Amino acid sequence: MEARRDPAGLALSAETLDRIAANVALVVHAPAETLRLCVLCLVAEGHLIIEDFPGVGKTMLAKALARSVDLEFSRLQFTPDLLPSDVTGVNVFNQRANAFEFRAGPVFANVLLVDEINRASPKTQSALLEAMQETQVTIDGESYPLERPFMVLATQNPIEYEGTYPLPEAQLDRFTMRLSLGYPQLAEEARMLAEQTTAPPLETLEPVASTEEVLATIDEARSIFVEESLNRYVVALLRHTRASSRLALGASPRSGIALLRVAKARALSEGRDYVLPDDVKAIAEPVLSHRLILAPEARSAGLTAGELVREAVEQTPVPV
Repeated sequence: MEARRDPAGLALSAETLDRIAANVALVVHAPAETLRLCVLCLVAEGHLIIEDFPGVGKTMLAKALARSVDLEFSRLQFTPDLLPSDVTGVNVFNQRANAFEFRAGPVFANVLLVDEINRASPKTQSALLEAMQETQVTIDGESYPLERPFMVLATQNPIEYEGTYPLPEAQLDRFTMRLSLGYPQLAEEARMLAEQTTAPPLETLEPVASTEEVLATIDEARSIFVEESLNRYVVALLRHTRASSRLALGASPRSGIALLRVAKARALSEGRDYVLPDDVKAIAEPVLSHRLILAPEARSAGLTAGELVREAVEQTPVPV
């Protein structure tokens, strides 16, 4: 195993991750592991979709994460009449200069909150594809790079499907993780009511990490060591889902890349310079479940994608 060149940088990055997660927890009353996964997604340079009931704090979570790391934040409310140019920007003719000039859209931010992503048409949804995959936007044949870090935080309501456009598999596959917050515990919800009706904590939330610190943590996570046997373990896990008769579509190679990137971030958060199989196991469900399509017989049996991911993890031999 290769030795780390900068042990101090490893410890500093782990402390930065803890600090960001603790700061978000001041605003959002959700399980600590859920908030930690949101921060890991940012450090893995991934994108996050939060699917949950109305009013549980999905939008507040996105805002709290952006404010905690002092990044440029932008919000888009997806509606059926929204156009792709409303997302990416448009070339406008400047009469004084007698030339077209580009006016950047909301996608040119570090953290982009897309509220109710399934309410916009597929054409508008697809405006995010290039940005999410290649960190750039192409307008009229010219490409414009987006600043790092770049993260799309999308929200979706799982119980209202009237007038919505379900995300195609190609776009779901570009989201690194799908999480849900759930309803808070009784004591937490009572405390939240007291906070939100007197002095909402989001209004006074201060950044606890600079953009430079976030970028340094991202670079640190990228350099975490992964043994070759662990790469094969991830591939075996993916192939288990592809071979399952209860799945019409298994996990893609892109999902394996996402799995390892988040596993690296998790190892970093625990102060390790190498990935363990437990890192992969811990994040397999939120990374893989939304990418799988159940076969009709599995749906009729009441199975969920999460259950099949857990079964795959249990049945795939761990490297020793």
